[in-house]
Amino acid sequence: MNSEGILDAIPLTDPRAGYLAQRAAIDAAIARVLEGGLYVLGQEVEAFEAAFAAFVGVAHAVGVGNGTDAIELALRACNIGTGDLVFTVSHTSVASIAAIERAGAVAVLVDVEPGTYTMDPHELAQALRTPPPGRPAAVLPVHLYGQPADLSALSDIARRHGLCLIEDCAQSHGALWRDRRVGSFGDIACFSFYPTKNLGALGDGGMVVTNHPFLATASREIRQYGWRERFISARIGINSRLDAIQAAILGVKLESLLAGNARRQAIAGRYDAGLAGLPLALPVRRPEATHVFHQYVIRLAQRDLLRDWLRAVEIGTGIHYPAPVHRQPAYEGRLAAGPSGLGVTESVAAQILSLPIYPQLSDEAVERIIAETRRFFG
Repeated sequence: MNSEGILDAIPLTDPRAGYLAQRAAIDAAIARVLEGGLYVLGQEVEAFEAAFAAFVGVAHAVGVGNGTDAIELALRACNIGTGDLVFTVSHTSVASIAAIERAGAVAVLVDVEPGTYTMDPHELAQALRTPPPGRPAAVLPVHLYGQPADLSALSDIARRHGLCLIEDCAQSHGALWRDRRVGSFGDIACFSFYPTKNLGALGDGGMVVTNHPFLATASREIRQYGWRERFISARIGINSRLDAIQAAILGVKLESLLAGNARRQAIAGRYDAGLAGLPLALPVRRPEATHVFHQYVIRLAQRDLLRDWLRAVEIGTGIHYPAPVHRQPAYEGRLAAGPSGLGVTESVAAQILSLPIYPQLSDEAVERIIAETRRFFG
């Protein structure tokens, strides 16, 4: 509430609040880079790569320009390209599909589980029995909203079919499958550091992680024109380098990631209790996994009416995502899908709503969101 007694607006997310919470340390890190004079790659990036690899539990981390580039580099490092089939989902950010196509590969869309909204292993197995023309090359599950996909089942299917497993961890920094962090299961994995992520930069950034030295070497070469030595391209590459300022900022924010995730989980618990009994579906937690709640997503038939209601009282919400990739104008009618179709995906997209969740969201704001949601249902 402001000084005039008027309730403040509650945004869906607030990356500025995350900066202010660590302002002194972030400002000092930025100043250190500015004074050092090296602004792209270099010691700051190497230090953050080492710290992030240790956090995930892998041997190698390669900083890149953004999460979309990370997926493209991962595919290319695995020698996946023109005409190769990559099995993924349509209920995701369009970045996942855009990166596959930028690598020259073909996305094959697999339906999602109705409770977790992540790739359905049964549907993947069905799609692999009757794939479209091309070489089945990789499975790219998305750990959506902070919830890990079923890594045990998906890893087993990928192994049996000789496919690379490439994890899309853009929304799942710090999430666990059993006792291991996501990103440590696949042949290679990809992270985004977009400012609203659980671990977010103050600009763009991404990371490729792997336990395989040859994939790490390939990723480092591809991110900088294919260079093995300066100005000599040993392979075809691109320009996708993590800059030193963002690496320094991320190094500071990595230290508070687990505390931030714990706060997100506490907020999710308050939502669970406060919204119980209403005619809506609350987020499902896998018993084998630790959900880190990049988004808190509810599902209800009256989604648009509730969104309008909350907007009227200045509570921000989001829809992640309002249209599956295969229903978007640039992709509609040209993407392959598994034999069962994408019925769950389409049903989910029409009913989901993301409520505000970020570490700096106050308990008072959470209770107001709960109260207004309950008031909507009378």
